[in-house]
Amino acid sequence: VQLVESGGGLVQAGGSLRLSCTASGSGFTFADYAVGWFRQAPGKEREGVSAINNYDGRQYYADSVKGRFTMSSDNAKKTMYLQMNSLKPEDTAVYYCAADHPPFTVQPVGVMLAPARYDNWGQGTQVTVSS
Repeated sequence: VQLVESGGGLVQAGGSLRLSCTASGSGFTFADYAVGWFRQAPGKEREGVSAINNYDGRQYYADSVKGRFTMSSDNAKKTMYLQMNSLKPEDTAVYYCAADHPPFTVQPVGVMLAPARYDNWGQGTQVTVSS
C-alpha cells in the first residue's frame, strides 16, 4: 500500500490545518487497519500524535494534542484526515501517516502511538506554526 500525505503548510499560532492521507493499492481500506499520524521535528525522534484501531474503533491521542487534534476517515475515498486546531509553534514538524495490521486486543496508548509498530508510511508533509 502507498500512502500520500497532503495539506501541510504555514499557519499562525492559534490557526487550523487539516492534513489528508490517501491510500492507493487494490483491496486496501483504512477500515481494516490500525492507522495513525506521527510527526518529527528537527533534531527530535518521530513521535505518535494519534491513532485509530479500526478493529475495535478505539482512538488514541498524545497528551500534547488532546482536545486540539481529531482523526477521521472516509473509507470510500481511501482517505484519512487529521484536523488540527489551536496550533502552537511546538506543533511544527513533518507529519506522517502510517498504517499496519490492527491488534485484536486492547492496547495501551503507548503501543498504538509507537512508530515501530507501523510498517507502511507516507513521505510526510511539513507543518510550520509561526508565533
